[in-house]
Amino acid sequence: MGASGGWRGASALRCLRPAGLAGRAWGHGAPWGWAWVGWIPCLLTFLLVSCPGFKRPLSTSERVPRICIVGSGPAGFYTAQHLLKHHKLARVDIYEKLPVPFGLVRFGVAPDHPEVKNVINTFTQTAQSDRCSYYGNVTVGKDVTVEELQQAYHAVVLSYGAEDNRILGIPGENLSGVYSARAFVGWYNGLPENRDLKPDLSSKTVLVLGQGNVALDVARILLTPLDLLRKTDITEGSLAAIASSKVKRVWLVGRRGPLQVAFTIKELREMVNLPGARPILDPADFAGLRDAIKDVPRPRKRLTELMIKTALEKPGEKEAKIWASATREWGLKFLRSPLEILPTADGKRARGIRMAVTRLEGSGESATAVPTGEVEELECGLILSSIGYRSLPLGSSVPFDRKHGIIPNHLGRVQGVPGLYCSGWVKRGPTGVIITTMNDSFDTAQSVLEDLQAGMLNVSNTKEGFESVRSILQSRGVHPVSFSDWEKIDAAEVARGQLAGKPREKIVDPQEMLQLIGLAPFHSVSLKGKTLYSVLFFKPNERK
Repeated sequence: MGASGGWRGASALRCLRPAGLAGRAWGHGAPWGWAWVGWIPCLLTFLLVSCPGFKRPLSTSERVPRICIVGSGPAGFYTAQHLLKHHKLARVDIYEKLPVPFGLVRFGVAPDHPEVKNVINTFTQTAQSDRCSYYGNVTVGKDVTVEELQQAYHAVVLSYGAEDNRILGIPGENLSGVYSARAFVGWYNGLPENRDLKPDLSSKTVLVLGQGNVALDVARILLTPLDLLRKTDITEGSLAAIASSKVKRVWLVGRRGPLQVAFTIKELREMVNLPGARPILDPADFAGLRDAIKDVPRPRKRLTELMIKTALEKPGEKEAKIWASATREWGLKFLRSPLEILPTADGKRARGIRMAVTRLEGSGESATAVPTGEVEELECGLILSSIGYRSLPLGSSVPFDRKHGIIPNHLGRVQGVPGLYCSGWVKRGPTGVIITTMNDSFDTAQSVLEDLQAGMLNVSNTKEGFESVRSILQSRGVHPVSFSDWEKIDAAEVARGQLAGKPREKIVDPQEMLQLIGLAPFHSVSLKGKTLYSVLFFKPNERK
């Protein structure tokens, strides 16, 4: 606006006034349609020439980019969200091997952290966009190959996460009573592949190898009072097992020291304040650390201060009361590295663990643990390995760095394969929290958008997207689950939960999920003697 309130570009527009629109046709009584027909090309020309920041709107004659995303966890949905928001024509299809979406938000976030799961509301909005489709019950690499997806879409984004866990590589690792924390978390969170885990909770002592947030999660779930767990979406089967648990003590073991723990202050504070449990921290582990943390980053400093306070200071009145009446306990063991899982006399089960006592070389985050030659044994009947997740290769056509467990990429662009991208853990490794994955996924989506803008993805070549994939799946007897199908499963889970006084009761059997939406034979499901639903079988082409 100028000083007189007029638009500075007005004179320029007057110069561009189309011939034949003078006087009455210029807006003094002429039909608006005629005025605007002449104005529109003129206005766009002016904006494109005179306003560098103005971007030409996409015309309806332009080709629609068809993009597919493999994986419906946070990485997949955040990638889709960014693409749909910043490209007004793009169509995005999300493929998921399970019938149900949301990945680690559903199967990894602890049952007693419902606030973290609120991000599902945002993902649901994305899935309900008229330019986004969800296809569950489709395993990429088996039901349809990456190469076939590349034929059907202009761009393919791999966001399938880390589906495996790192191994310990020590004798006795395969004994009964030794599990990965990933499998244990999947068990109490209803991950179908872990529904039959049946961990033996008859031992009084549990040892968790690892000192990250997942390690604290499993310790907290094992020690949380039942009346609190019953109000969460923990599965019915795991709740029953924990109800008869004999676990009284959980040790969390790390190769390095207090300054190298990977958990965050929020999770540690939850453990310190956990009803019915008291912490066991050796004051000797924290001697002299106050001076050592003066110059460390604030998050690390606050975390260490809480550990120091818990270990060295007299507890407050509230904490003292909780700890005095506690019947369970948990502790941190530092400078210990596993050497061997010790078997029972019959050689079938774990009865304990042998660990090397270590010392640190170096300092801070880069410090390494080296053996001192001293060895220690600890009796425990349940051992959970929480030393990290790892991604798996998807097929011979997708490059994969086995050493680092990631797809080699630059800003999400898969090296050597134009049109193929990756986001999330398979892109950077299994690190960070949901906000880390969000930023990472936005970066990958931006790479796709930039390649579209630069013409590196040939959208003039029409791609059919799911219409091409549909016939492939049909020929292989695969029946995709839509997002509206998921909403039926969701409603059934919520209804089951209401009967049990909890947010939801997760369905843990994929076959039962398919029965519910009419993709499997008739079946009735009941809870506590009440029939929840009965499902009739429909052939796939008969479904509405």
